[in-house]
Amino acid sequence: MIDPHLEGIARGTPFAGPKTLHVDVTNGCNTNCVTCWDHSPHLSSPRPSAWKRQRVAVAEIEALVDDVMRLGGLEAVIVSGMGEPFTHPEIYELLAALKARDLHVTVITNLVPADPERVVALGVDQLLIGVHAASEPTYRAFHPSFERDEWWRLLAALARFRRAGRPFKHVQVIAGCNAHELLSMIDFAAEWGAAQVNFKLASLGHGTEAARITEAQRARLRDDVPAAVERARAHGVPTNLDVFARQLDAGGGDTAPIEDIGCYMGFVYARVLVDGTVLFCCNTEVRVGSLAEAPFSELWRGDAWNALRDRMRARDYLPSCRQCGKVVQNVKWARALEKRRLPVVAR
Repeated sequence: MIDPHLEGIARGTPFAGPKTLHVDVTNGCNTNCVTCWDHSPHLSSPRPSAWKRQRVAVAEIEALVDDVMRLGGLEAVIVSGMGEPFTHPEIYELLAALKARDLHVTVITNLVPADPERVVALGVDQLLIGVHAASEPTYRAFHPSFERDEWWRLLAALARFRRAGRPFKHVQVIAGCNAHELLSMIDFAAEWGAAQVNFKLASLGHGTEAARITEAQRARLRDDVPAAVERARAHGVPTNLDVFARQLDAGGGDTAPIEDIGCYMGFVYARVLVDGTVLFCCNTEVRVGSLAEAPFSELWRGDAWNALRDRMRARDYLPSCRQCGKVVQNVKWARALEKRRLPVVAR
């Protein structure tokens, strides 16, 4: 039996709802990562305070999830935000509600404000922990607002998860301030029992270009990748260094050779922002509608979404697609199509 999501990709028509729903729960954050398009100190136009105070009620998210589940095919929910989800006052109630629906739950977090005991007790399936360093000085360089015990709180939480036998994933976004620690990031993951390390070349804009790697750093990273692969193999730490190497090869400000990979997100994924804006992918520029206009289920099968699906299938990409934030997932779906020898046919 063909997976309905794969069949949808191949035929150009969704046969189910998204496999993964990504919900933003808050715009507020406890730090200011140098690469962040919403909180970086390098932003040419900082976000207003009123925007940063926005968050969504748990009841609204539950109603959204139930609507998506009625489409069929929903297996996982990613909880994040343009800020830090663990700053939401009802985050644990939300996680419990999602687990009660038998969904795989992932939280994208810097972990510092989280309660590790409650995370373990709730049975959260996965954390994507934004570390972005392998040492305290580099951690502070990437998170300029962290000036107290944040590094040690992160390590304490990682130690708690290690004791509980809960290996979560580390995320290492590579920028100018941490590019020298690629190999050390592998060692860090092994020391703290990471399930995997996902490397990503920082997607930059709106002033955050100040954090970009230099061409000398790019060359050094290319040289370091084979050694990092071997070190990860020796430690038994899974990585996505193959995808990261392709990002490095894209050159300039590009972080994804999207023409070589393809975009499949329109059949398997959707993101909903705090204000109800519904996105085709994680890119905030690719809007398909708003929950204020129509329920998600109506938007999913609507003209705007289908037009974007057709555009991506025709490989008529947007300029921002060259900084694709879902490159790892697109590679996975491309490989699944290839493995099953499913041709992508005209709709």
